[in-house]
Amino acid sequence: MPSEPDENGAPDALSKPAQSNFELVAIRLPVVLTFAGLIAGLSLGVILSDVSVPNEVLDFAALVGTLWLRALQMTIIPLVAALLVLGLSQMVQAARAGAAARRFLALVFAILIAGGLFTAAVLPWLLTIIPIPDSASGFLASAPGEAQEVPGILDFMASLIAPNIISAAAETSMLPLTIFFALFAVAITRLPSDQEARMLGFFHALANVMLQIIGWVLWLAPVGVLALAFGVGLRSGGGAFAALAHYILVVSAMGGFILVLAYVVAWALGGINPVRFAGAMIPAQAVAVSTQSSLASLPAMLDSAGRLQLRATTSEFVLPLAVAIFRATSPAMNMAVALYVAALAGIEVTPALAFAGIMVALIISVGSVSLPGSISFVVSIGPIALAMGIPIEPLVLLVAVEMLPDIMRTLANVTMNVAVVSAVDRSGD
Repeated sequence: MPSEPDENGAPDALSKPAQSNFELVAIRLPVVLTFAGLIAGLSLGVILSDVSVPNEVLDFAALVGTLWLRALQMTIIPLVAALLVLGLSQMVQAARAGAAARRFLALVFAILIAGGLFTAAVLPWLLTIIPIPDSASGFLASAPGEAQEVPGILDFMASLIAPNIISAAAETSMLPLTIFFALFAVAITRLPSDQEARMLGFFHALANVMLQIIGWVLWLAPVGVLALAFGVGLRSGGGAFAALAHYILVVSAMGGFILVLAYVVAWALGGINPVRFAGAMIPAQAVAVSTQSSLASLPAMLDSAGRLQLRATTSEFVLPLAVAIFRATSPAMNMAVALYVAALAGIEVTPALAFAGIMVALIISVGSVSLPGSISFVVSIGPIALAMGIPIEPLVLLVAVEMLPDIMRTLANVTMNVAVVSAVDRSGD
């Protein structure tokens, strides 16, 4: 149960700088080695693309890549379930903290939904102007998919609730699973305090176990990515590198919308001149770009809030809370990845599929905010792709270049965090 609020309406636990919920997130994942594995695999495939490679070699590389992909997939559902329960229970606790927290949460949901809707509307149009290079088709192990049967609106609505949650998990039906665990998390917060603590303790332990396993799997990422990238290089040739550059620019552009929106929020809701806001944000943005960590940028964000003359009681409450449960770019950029792969696979994204993706992206973004970039990428985007019927195979290669779009993610997240503080501070007058 929440502790007693302080003078700003915030429980003591929420007013302190946010700490990770998980002991294992300090794992140093081999990001550079994974990226090197991607480059090496693509390069080797390109070099050998005009050579008759023995089928045994191709089969062995495919087996290594497939085993690594399956090891990654097997952790998604239990880890997502645990993170959803913990993240949403934390959000419910925050909502009880007072008026400032409720204003903050209202802004959080508005911004997250706006980001998802923007990407769903703009990305398909952007891809018609700057189309995906033909060479990108090599990122799919099989031919692009045929047009799928589109369910009617009533069938789609019926699919939101699973009659058997075990069957839904077996079929990786992510939208009904997400809805179930969201309700489960809220129900836990209604339990007596001792029962709530035991249930949250179980899911905390489950998350740590899954993080340990996924940490082991990601330590093998350089080998798995190299094997998968080798096949892509054989199929795509040198165009694979152009395809990756196109992907990075397109996905980062969706994060750029959130960055611009932060200045609009600070001006329209916080009453701060955009030029003044931009000047005050430079130190925090520099830390964000250099560390790619919102948590590491927290002291700099507090300093920027001070430069903007925002009340310390507001910034010292809202900013740690924002670091704990808010990633402004998640729906926008995660939907961008899913829609990019959908376009790559030739899958038509209907309004129902887009709605499913936004719903999952919105809820999942709450649970994955305390995780390292590589784990967050898999946990956040995998469920979106599964909910929309999009193949997840390309994701295991795209995770190798996530450190580049992640610069935009952190930059926009940090900027939006301070913008939201300005809006909450002004609304409290």
